[in-house]
Amino acid sequence: MAMALEIHVEELRAELRNADPAERRQIEAELEIAQAELRVAIAEHVGVIDPAPPF
Repeated sequence: MAMALEIHVEELRAELRNADPAERRQIEAELEIAQAELRVAIAEHVGVIDPAPPF
């Protein structure tokens, strides 16, 4: 999961470098989401957070 997210983040960064202004905001938003998902996946992997909610 984390590897796929890392690849996705890198692809979005590459798109962002070549994006026109109309696309830039959308790609930035997608990149922000992908980076947050990657942080969560890494935290789950190293055991910092429990992936299952407590309820």
